[in-house]
Parts: sequence; C-alpha cells; structure tokens
Amino acid sequence: MTGGHLAEIWRYRELLWTLVRRDLKVRYQSSALGFVWSLLNPLVYLVVYYLVFEVFLKNGIDRFPVFLLSGLLPWLMFSGALMAGTPSITANGSLVKKVWFPRAVLPLAAVGTAMVNFFLQLSVLVASLVIFQWVPDPAYLVPALIGLAAMIVLAAALALVLSVANVRARDTMHLVEVAMLVWFWLTPIVYQFERPYQALVDRGLGWLMLLNPLTVTTITMQRLFYGRADVPSATGNGMKLIPDKSVLWYMGIALFALAVGVAAFALALRFFARREGDLAEDI
Repeated sequence: MTGGHLAEIWRYRELLWTLVRRDLKVRYQSSALGFVWSLLNPLVYLVVYYLVFEVFLKNGIDRFPVFLLSGLLPWLMFSGALMAGTPSITANGSLVKKVWFPRAVLPLAAVGTAMVNFFLQLSVLVASLVIFQWVPDPAYLVPALIGLAAMIVLAAALALVLSVANVRARDTMHLVEVAMLVWFWLTPIVYQFERPYQALVDRGLGWLMLLNPLTVTTITMQRLFYGRADVPSATGNGMKLIPDKSVLWYMGIALFALAVGVAAFALALRFFARREGDLAEDI
C-alpha cells in the first residue's frame, strides 16, 4: 500500500509543486517586501536571543549568531512545516470535496513551502558567516545534509498524521502549538548540547539526548557551520558546545535519525491512506 501511494503522489508531483508555488504567492505577492519577509523571522529570533543570551546572560559563546542560526533555521523549517501542514486539509476543504487527487499532496506541499523558505533564510546564515569572518568545516557537510534530510522526512510524516487528526479534532492545531514550544526547548538550539548531555551521562542516560531527531539535526548543522565543537569562554576557560567527535560519529547518528524518519514516514503514509477516503465527508 505504501509503495502504491507513493507512486500515486509522484504522478501528481506537478500538482504538489503548483500548491507550493500557490502558497508562496499567496503569502508574499501582495506585500511590499515580498520574499524579504521570510528573512525577518530568523532575524527577529536572532536579535531577541542575542540580547538575552549574549548581552544579558553572557553565555560566552564566540560568534553566537553563527552558532544560533545553524540550529535555528532547520527548526524554523520544521515548525513551519507542521504549523502549515496540520490545517492543510481543512483549509482546502472546498477543493477536497470537489476534485479527486491524492490528499497527501496537501500536507506535503506545506513541507515543500517550508523547505523553500529554509533555503531563502540560509542567506541570513551565509551573511553572518561573512560578517563574523567565520569558516565552516566542510568535512561535516555530508552528516549535516543527512541530518537535514532526516528532519524533512520526519516533518512530512508528522504533517500527514496531524492533518488527518485535525480533520477529526480541530483542537489538534492548538496542541501542536504547545508541543512545538516544548520541543523547541528540548532541542539544544539556544544552549549548548554538552551541558545537559553531561548531566545525563553522569546518570547513565546520555543516550536520551540523541533520541530526539531534531537534536541530531541541530548538532550536525552546528558542527558544519560553526566549524568547531568548543570555543574559549568569556572567562578564559574552554567551553564545549557540541560533541567533539569524528565525522563518522556524526554520520552514524545522522543515519540513525534518517532511518527513524523514514520508518515514521512509511507508517504515516499507511495511516493516511487508510483514512483518506473519509476526509471529504469529515470536513
């Protein structure tokens, strides 16, 4: 069933891309700044967290904007995909009732739109690298790409399930908002991975940190763009930010996260296929 449903979605790939273009046009075509608005979201996050963690709390992380954006941009893509994917079927209720097409393209189009925004927002990270004269470590490019793919596949899986759940229970959208807030703080985006990791290691529970697929994506992206695992702190003592491990170690955890994402996507697609026929009646 899963393979057949995937093939069906592939046959409607033009519709999928059309929906992505439509979402982008609707979002930006009537605005004065157009796609520039997509850059303001990470910039606002950057300013707020820079003031909180660098100016007031003085976390001592050198070139903190580079470190922050490395993990923040993938997170914005993931959260954007779920926030748009969850109501994607109910928001297109009139289309679902009138025309037959694989309904899965609706939440998947939301993921596609979030991906386009992510690549646009990468320009903010590139600009920060230039401004702070910071050099990434290209040796970790492949693990970072695998980790990013794992996040995208997981986002697609969750968007499929949540879009169906939202048809039956409209409170799903509100629950997602709360869950995303909790998930953000469970992921080491604005704080260093090593601090909670070592606390868990002392209790024999260090593996719990790596069970979060978004943590894997975050630290692989940070290892690539930030270019190192530790920096001198403001007090002069060394500060370890992320695991100082080999490329193979990062590759291993990224592949594990991708395997989890693929398995979740296969289950989500099967779940979606079983309930797809009732969606038009339930809306």
